[in-house]
Amino acid sequence: MIDAEHRGAPWLLALVRPCYGIVPVGDSILAVAFIFPQKYGLSGKDEEASAMEGLDSGASAAADAAPAPLAKGKRTRERLLDAANDAILTKGFAATSIDELVEAAGITKGGFFYHFRDKGDLARQLLQRFLEEDDAAMDVLTDRAHDLAEDPMQRFLIFLDLYADMMDEMEDVHPGCLVAAIIYQEQAFDREVRALLFEAAMRWRARFRIWFIAIGERHRPVAPIDLDTIADSFSAVIEGSIVLTRALGDHRLMGRQLRLFRSMVQAAYGVT
Repeated sequence: MIDAEHRGAPWLLALVRPCYGIVPVGDSILAVAFIFPQKYGLSGKDEEASAMEGLDSGASAAADAAPAPLAKGKRTRERLLDAANDAILTKGFAATSIDELVEAAGITKGGFFYHFRDKGDLARQLLQRFLEEDDAAMDVLTDRAHDLAEDPMQRFLIFLDLYADMMDEMEDVHPGCLVAAIIYQEQAFDREVRALLFEAAMRWRARFRIWFIAIGERHRPVAPIDLDTIADSFSAVIEGSIVLTRALGDHRLMGRQLRLFRSMVQAAYGVT
C-alpha cells in the first residue's frame, strides 16, 4: 500500500472520474511515483529524499499558482455534475431524475435550470468534463512513463504497470465508466451527445495509436498489426474488465487483465 505521506503528490492531478479508473484511495490521490519506488528507480534514502524535495518544491509552486476557490455558482454546478455522475453510474441516465439531483445538491429545481437547459444539456456538460479530466489523467501517466525510460516499448510497459498498480490499490469494485453508461442508452440522447461519445472513442484510439507508432519505429512486430485495432485494444481491455469486475466482485481483476495485456504486447513485438 502507499504510505500516507506519499499520497497527493502535487504533480498528480485530481484524477477522480476518468473512465479508465484513476480514482482516489481514501481521501487522497494516488502518487504514481511512490506506488512501487524500487520498481521505478526511486529506491534508497538519497533518491527518496531527492524525490521528496522535488515534491516539496512542487507543492510550494502549486500553492503559489493555486486558483481561487470556485464561485458559489460554479460550486453548485459541480455538485450537480458530481451527483449526476454518481447516479448515472449507479442506475443509468433514464432512471436519474432532476428531482433527486437537486436534492443531492441542496438546491431548488430553478437552480438546476439556471445551470442546464434540460437533462440532455446536463449529459453534454458531464461528458465534456469527463473528456477533459480523462485527457489530464492519461497525460500524467504518459508523462511519468516518458520520464522513466527512453525506449518507446519500455515507456508503454511502464505506463501499463503504473495503471495496473493503481487499479490494485483500489479497495472497492470499480464504479463504472461514464461513457459506457451513456452509450448503453444512447437512444435517449441528442446528436450532440452521440457525437461526444464518438469523440471519446476516437480520442482514446488516437492516443494509443501514437504509442504504437512510436513502438513500431523501434521494434518490428512478429506479425503485421493494424494500428487502429491494437490501439483500440486498451479500451477493450479496460471496458471488459470493468464489466467483469462488477459482475464478479473482484476489485483486483482489472490489474491482472492489464498485466496480461502487457504480456500480449510484448509477445506481439517479440520483446522479453
